[in-house]
Amino acid sequence: MTLALYRRLALLAALLALGVVALGAYVRLSDAGLGCPDWPGCYGHLVGVPDAPHEHAQAARLFPDRPVEAAKAWKEMIHRYAAGTLGLLIAALAVGAWRGVWTERGPLRRALPTALVGLVLFQALLGMWTVTLLLKPLVVTAHLLGGMLTWGGLLALNLQLRPNLTPAPERLPAASPGLRRGAALFVLLVLGQIALGGWVSSNYAALACGDFPACTGGQAWPAADWHHAFTLDRSLGATADGALLPGAALTAIHLAHRAGALAVLAAAAALALALLRQGHRGAAAALAGLTLLQAGLGVANVLATLPLPLAVAHNTGAALLLAGALALCHRLARAPRRDRDAPAPRPGGWRQLHPAG
Repeated sequence: MTLALYRRLALLAALLALGVVALGAYVRLSDAGLGCPDWPGCYGHLVGVPDAPHEHAQAARLFPDRPVEAAKAWKEMIHRYAAGTLGLLIAALAVGAWRGVWTERGPLRRALPTALVGLVLFQALLGMWTVTLLLKPLVVTAHLLGGMLTWGGLLALNLQLRPNLTPAPERLPAASPGLRRGAALFVLLVLGQIALGGWVSSNYAALACGDFPACTGGQAWPAADWHHAFTLDRSLGATADGALLPGAALTAIHLAHRAGALAVLAAAAALALALLRQGHRGAAAALAGLTLLQAGLGVANVLATLPLPLAVAHNTGAALLLAGALALCHRLARAPRRDRDAPAPRPGGWRQLHPAG
């Protein structure tokens, strides 16, 4: 496989991965996660969903407690087709890497494409368990996080394949070790917040707080059940003992996500200021813009009572924020090393204009 073809496949896979993340959010938020009661087919159909009257009758015999809802079933199957196509593209990328694709800097490293294959296989298992375990929150959240990691891994592969996406090292301002560590920690913080967002979504807790900035009834921090909220091994809408999950637990889940959002905003502000101090103005602006956009979408979802387009946009915004954080790490890794966290020198200073002064 030529490098040019490999690059095109990697770009296509990354774009499809972003689409799968958005499509998965749409399926989940439109309550179509169980549109097909079986896996990998749908009411016994490997291709399509039951449409004809005799097919509906057969589906009723196979799944007497799950009447066919064709619209929801098609949403779920389209998501599965897209995810399956993505898996084939990633498999092709892994095969190409093992057969020896050469870049300008030598042979392509095999570790990342191989790891992506393993991640996609695990994602397929999570997709099956999502159906068979009836939307168990831990499985749904892990499935969302796995999709985000797949998108992030494909983005990292594209950055590795296309060094021209970032300015050459000699054209980048220097970056201190502290700035590099801060960017890496920000990636982990974003992933943690995505996991919290997945926990909110999988537990249907997005509207547990109906006001902003207060939660409910003018209270910023109402009574919350933290124990049941973060008991991981339980069914949807139930405690670990099988009782009905109390509303205070949903409140706790929502409050945790809000607290995480504040932590991301604070970290993004600190990181953007550090980037400005060291001369990375464009990166600082991009980081601030993506973070504020995502925070604004979160607030808008609460105030507008979670309309489907805004909810899907919030999930997609999380994927874009993760991409921005990973791209920042890539940029800083290529930048020259600065020994200290001091501000970047200003070009054209007085000493340069008047060297004898």
